[in-house]
Parts: sequence; structure tokens; C-alpha cells
Amino acid sequence: MMNKINLLFAKNVIGRKTAEQELSFLMWVENLAFDKHVDVVWAGEDGVWHTLAATYHSRIDQDKEYWFARATFPLVTAAPLPGNVEFALRYRVLGKEYWDNNHGRNHAIQADSGILVADRRPLLNVGYEHSLADGQCFLPIVVATEKSLQAKGVTVHWTADDWQRTHKAHCRHLSKYWDREYLSNARNPNQYGCQIWNAVLKVDDAWRVQYRLSCETRQRVLWDDNFGKNYTVQRLPLKVLILNLHCRQEENQDDKLSQIAKAIGSLDVDIVCLQEVAELWNDGEGDWETNTARIINERLVSPYHLVTDWSHLGFGHYREGVAILSRYPVEKHAAKYVSASSDPYSIHSRKVVMAQVRVPYFGLLNVFSSHLSWWEDGFAEQFGNLRQWASDEHSSELTATMLCGDFNIKAGSRGYQFVVNSNEYADQFLSANSPQIFRKIFEARESAWERALEDDHRIDYVFLRRGSRLHAISGQIVFTDEDYGRVSDHFGYLVTFEPL
Repeated sequence: MMNKINLLFAKNVIGRKTAEQELSFLMWVENLAFDKHVDVVWAGEDGVWHTLAATYHSRIDQDKEYWFARATFPLVTAAPLPGNVEFALRYRVLGKEYWDNNHGRNHAIQADSGILVADRRPLLNVGYEHSLADGQCFLPIVVATEKSLQAKGVTVHWTADDWQRTHKAHCRHLSKYWDREYLSNARNPNQYGCQIWNAVLKVDDAWRVQYRLSCETRQRVLWDDNFGKNYTVQRLPLKVLILNLHCRQEENQDDKLSQIAKAIGSLDVDIVCLQEVAELWNDGEGDWETNTARIINERLVSPYHLVTDWSHLGFGHYREGVAILSRYPVEKHAAKYVSASSDPYSIHSRKVVMAQVRVPYFGLLNVFSSHLSWWEDGFAEQFGNLRQWASDEHSSELTATMLCGDFNIKAGSRGYQFVVNSNEYADQFLSANSPQIFRKIFEARESAWERALEDDHRIDYVFLRRGSRLHAISGQIVFTDEDYGRVSDHFGYLVTFEPL
């Protein structure tokens, strides 16, 4: 029976280029639960045992994940380097503990030896990175083969368009690989019989790259295709957060504004749509210093681009409105009343803000932050005016149009049915979390579909225009007691997108 945790490779390099010793470990674990702890228990030549926490690297499939651990030690006279290292892997989950300790003997890797591949795997991707940085045009590939294979060549088979076109890159075997990359004394092949091959893929501005590896020997061709899933490297997805701020009605309001800013940073959100943004009324003149969208923005590690406007007097003390925060520059913005009333003293006066944002690798997006009235107070007219405005702003250059925010219509209600029947916008949180129900409602149009949403009490949505070149891959409820804490009378929703 396979272990629940398995070492793939360990690396021990003393490099003069960065003047440090690096220890790193790649392993895969069986995905038994979301809440898990993975670490490396190790000791250097001084015999003192340490614990090095591993972090999630990427998902292989529903059952397996990669985890990675790395530590560096500077070349200083005050403390000796770890040198030769003995280690084991530990996995704690669901109250149980699992080990990969080389059948009770522990693993060991010598100082400055390069790579140790576990179980003498004949072919292994040892340079696997799962993300492409902004602006990155070249992807390095590092492959280990077993010396006894007497490999004739190693090839990377890759695609940037989901295998519509396949490219081949032939790897090179350089005897001075470790010296060239790290100024290390490790040999290639090393004492563990590992030969290192490498190639560089010219990926330009591709959003996603998939690849698999082949090794040609005299007898056969070996493959490493990531357990049949191929390796995938891609840019970061687009993250959109919506939240109604409750117009300064919260206890510990200032602390909650800080908590919202922390969540935006922790979740690495790209675009934030806020409703019930409040600033002091001040005889209708407002008070920018008290604007809650401004305060949240100023508390981000790096402030975003901010678009905001107000609609009406809220709770007798505030100019109440909506806002958009964008990590990326806003190329165009506007604000309009979508309600019949524009009376600042009427709660039924509803203004929407729009920001046009160009997101790297995604393209140009039109994003609307909306807070519409209830069905009986004019929702249909307001949504119709919003749709028309969004249609007027539409062009072939756009990747997507999003209508975001608090629509004051429960999922499955008459107002929600009005959106569905428009046949133009679709609920992305539902698409990501309940694809079967989504298809029943927005694609098959099955009868009595609203019954499937009886237990869904959302009134906040990200509606995506049909034909948009985006795909929702996840939807998360953010501000709960279990996650980022309650900050409003709304929960806030995060929807994550990939390009089509």
C-alpha cells in the first residue's frame, strides 16, 4: 500500500553565487482533508533536530497534492552550515500522523551533492513551478534522469493553447550544470546517479502552459506526465470581491475596515466592488476623510485605484454610495443613476459606478458596482437601465462585462427570474459552486428551477455578460465567523476567474 506522504526529491546545494546552503524538498501527499500540516523533520551534522514547515504547492488531482519546503542558511562564520542532512517527512491530518522515513532508516543527502531523487525514479520533473509571474516570457524546465538509463535525449512536449498546437524543446545535459547555476561543486551526474537536463521554453505572453516529458533510451521511451494529468503552469487568476459595507452601522467599525483591508491583501484580490460606502453628510457636501472606501484603500499595503460616487442620504447621517477598487489602472470610469429618482433624500435613488480596467493576460473589462432597490421598489426598471448602460459601453474589444454588488433579490425570487429571463447575464458564484444547478437554470431552462435555490439566501451577485471570455473557477463566502470575521450585515463573496 502506498504511503500517505511520499518524497519525490531533496536538494542540498552550497552555492557561492548567493553565498548560502539551500535545502529543499518536494513531496506529494494524499489529500485526506483540507486542514493538514506537512513538514520536514531534519538534522544537520551537529545532530540537532529541526522542523521545517512545508507549504501547499499545487494540486495533482482530487486525491493528491504537491507540497514543498525550502530553507537557506547564509555562509557566515558565526554559525556552521547544516552540511550533510538526515531527514524524514511528517503528515498530520484528521488527528492522525503519517511518515515517510525511508522505512525507519530516515533519508539522507550529503552537503553540496545536488539532487537526490527518491526511490530511484528514472525520470522526474525537479524544477516544477506552477505559476508564471507577470512579464515572465521564458519558462525554465529542469529534469532528472537515472544515470543507468544511458538516456539519449530528454524532450519537453508543450502547448500554450490546450494542445491545439504542440511544441517540442530538446533538453541539454551539461556536466557543469550545478556550477553554472549555483557556483556549486556538485557533479552532473552526481553520486546518487542523477543526471540533470534543462531547457527553456519561450512562452511569451501565454496565460497557461501545459507540458509532459519524455526520455529516449536505446530500449524504450519513458514518460513523466504528472500522474497522467500533464504539468500546468499559468498566470495568477482574476479575483473579484463584492461586499456591502453596511453604511457605518457596525460596532467596532474602524477595526472592521482594517479587517476588510487585511482580507483583500491576504486573498490577493484584484477588483473590489463595494456598496453602502459611507462618508459624513456634512450638509450634502460630504467628508472625504471619512469615506469608508478611501479608508479601506489607504490601509492596503499598496493602495488600489479607486472609483466612487454617492446616491442618497443614508441612515440620516451619511452620503451613501458605491465604489470600485482596482489593482490595475482604470482606463475609463463613469457614474449614473439607474433609478427613476435622483433625489438625494430618497432611498430609492440608486447610482451605479463603472470602471473600465485592463487586466494583464485577461484584457479589457467593464465592471459595474451596483446597489439596486428591492423588487417592489423598482428593481426591474433599475436593472433594465443598468443593462442598457452596460450594452452601450460594450465593444468587441472587451473581454468581459460584470454587473457586481447588492441587487436586493433573493436567489430564485421574482427579481432573480427577471435576470435569468433577460438571457444576457449569468450568476457566477452559482456557476463555480453548483454547476449542475447553474446549467439547469441558465442553460437548460428547466421548469420549476427556482426550487433548486430555496436554501440559497444570497442577494449579492457577480453577473457576467454572455459571450464574455471568462470562466468562474471558484466562489468563496469571505466574511464569516470561521474565516475573516463578520464585518457587515453581508458576508461578501469572492469569485475567481480564468480566461477562456
